Amino acid sequence: MASGAGQYSGFLHAAVVAGMIDTACGFAAATVVGQVLAAQCSVNFLSPAVGDEFVARAAVVKAGKRQVFTTAELCAVRDGVSKLVATGTTLLAIPS
Repeated sequence: MASGAGQYSGFLHAAVVAGMIDTACGFAAATVVGQVLAAQCSVNFLSPAVGDEFVARAAVVKAGKRQVFTTAELCAVRDGVSKLVATGTTLLAIPS
């Protein structure tokens, strides 16, 4: 893990975890509807984020006319083993 991304205990900082969840959801939504704006983001921290690399995967749950609902998971990969460390959901608005 990059030293600048950690917090005082050596884990990936919660703000970075939330940012990765939000970004993954935004890209997932943009692939379906184009430009979007974040309206709400919720993150569940399941375990300390420690790893050599981190992988966020997101999917669109429902795309409406003005809103897109998405979900994501963030995994930490350490010594070739992947561990789920956070989940999240976002509500994105489609600008008019």
